[in-house]
Amino acid sequence: MVDLARKILFHDKVRFLITVSGVAFAVTLVFVQVGLFEGLLANASVTIEKIDADLWVSARNTPNVDFSNTFSETMVQRVRSVPGVARADNLIVWFGRVALPSGATENAVLYALEDFTHWNLPWRISTGDARDLRRGKYVILDDSATKRFGPFAVGDYREFNGQRLKIIGRTAEARSFTTNPIAFLDYRVAQSLDRQSLHNRTTYILVKLAPGADAPAVAAAIQHRLPYNNVWTRDAWAVRSRSYWTDNTGLGLNMVMTVFLGCLVGVVVVAQTLYTSTMEHIKEFATVKAIGGGNAQIYAIIAKQAVIAAVVGFALGALMTSGLRPIMAGIDLKLSLTPSFAFVVFAGTLGLCLAASAISFRRVASLDPALVFRG
Repeated sequence: MVDLARKILFHDKVRFLITVSGVAFAVTLVFVQVGLFEGLLANASVTIEKIDADLWVSARNTPNVDFSNTFSETMVQRVRSVPGVARADNLIVWFGRVALPSGATENAVLYALEDFTHWNLPWRISTGDARDLRRGKYVILDDSATKRFGPFAVGDYREFNGQRLKIIGRTAEARSFTTNPIAFLDYRVAQSLDRQSLHNRTTYILVKLAPGADAPAVAAAIQHRLPYNNVWTRDAWAVRSRSYWTDNTGLGLNMVMTVFLGCLVGVVVVAQTLYTSTMEHIKEFATVKAIGGGNAQIYAIIAKQAVIAAVVGFALGALMTSGLRPIMAGIDLKLSLTPSFAFVVFAGTLGLCLAASAISFRRVASLDPALVFRG
C-alpha cells in the first residue's frame, strides 16, 4: 500500500512540487505572522520580565507599562513598611519629546530610577555605566534609537523636553511595543523634564520580596495600604501589558485572519492536487478493491500521500522561515519562534493535510471494483 501511495504521488513530479509548495507557503505564512506577533508582544513586556521586581504597584486602571499614570511618590514609604518587603523604589515610565539634529522631533520612552543597579536595569549595557546617571543630566540610549533618531555616539547631546542631556552609554534589547526608543535617566532628572505632571509624582513602585515571603500575602497587604492603586505580580503585569495590544487593537484579529488564510490556501492546494491525482489513478484504487482491499486500505494510501506532502511541505516552510529570519532582523523586526510552537505548526500541518485528503477518500469509498475489468 505504501509503494502504491508513493507511486501515485510521485508519478507527476510537477503536481507533487505544486502540492508541497502550497503547504510550504502556508507553513511559512503561519511561522512569519505568528512569529512577528509574538516578537511584538515580547517587546510589550520585555522590561517587566527583565526588571528584578517581584511586584509592581501602579495607579489604578493603568492599561500597560508604557501608558502609565501618576500617583504620589510618598506612597513608596507605605510599601517599604509592609512585612515581607525587602526593597521598594519608585520608577518613572514616561514619554519624552526628543529634538534631533535634523530639526525633527521624536518620542522616547523614559525609564527613570534613583538606583538602577538593584533592579537589573538596563539589563544589557554595551557602553557606559548606569551608576553614572546619578551624577547629572545624563541619558543612556538603546541601540534601537538609531532607526528613529539617526546615528548617535557616546558623548553626543540630545534635547529631551527642551533640556540638553548628554548620552553616556548605549544598551541593547530595550525596545517598546510602540517602537519608540527607550532612554534611561536619573529619577530626579526625569521629574525635571515634566514638572507639571511629575513633580513629587511617580508612575510605579517596584517591590523586591524578602526571602521566603509569600507573594500573594504581601501583595494583599500592600493593596490594603494603597487602596487606590493596583498591585501586580510580575507575570500578571506582563500578561496585562501584552493583552492590552491584542484586546484593544486589530493586531490579534489580523494575526488570526492571516493564519486562517494560510491554512485555507494549504488545504485547498492539497485537496485539489490529491483529488486530481486520485481521479487519474482511479483504476489502481479499483484494483485494490477487486483483490479484497477495503476502505481502510484505500484511505491508508491516500493518507500516506497527505502525510508525505505535509512532512516535505513543513520542512520546506521551516527552511524558508529560517532564511527570512536574518533578513527581518536586518530591518529591525523580531521573529520569535520556539520549538514548542514549531511542533504545534507541524501537528496542524499534518492534521489539515489529512483532512484535505478526506475529499479524495469520499470519492473512492463507493468505488465499484468492477471498474477495473471495464475497457
